[in-house]
Amino acid sequence: MVYVQKTETYTEINFLKSQNFLSFTKQVDDTHAGVVNGILPAGSVFPANDATAEGITINDVDVSKGPQPVGVIIEGHILIERLPVKPADAAQTAMREVKFYDANGKMLALPSGS
Repeated sequence: MVYVQKTETYTEINFLKSQNFLSFTKQVDDTHAGVVNGILPAGSVFPANDATAEGITINDVDVSKGPQPVGVIIEGHILIERLPVKPADAAQTAMREVKFYDANGKMLALPSGS
């Protein structure tokens, strides 16, 4: 007997280089700079893309109906070119335990201003 089913394609982009990471739960609302149409996309710099950066959000969060919890990666290995917005130099320096890699998997040095 032949089984036929519809093929599904997913467009979720994996920005993790490794399965090993550490994340903490934070609170986010619609005033966050990365929110687009009520959604904070996975891979956004939290809380801001500057020297106050703590980490990278791990999943999409719908904040259109109020503040929501979000997982923030504070230690791990990230493919920087797959993030929705590249972290600023100050943000990369602030996130000391997050290691960034290029598309070829080569670890990037901290920005020269550090």
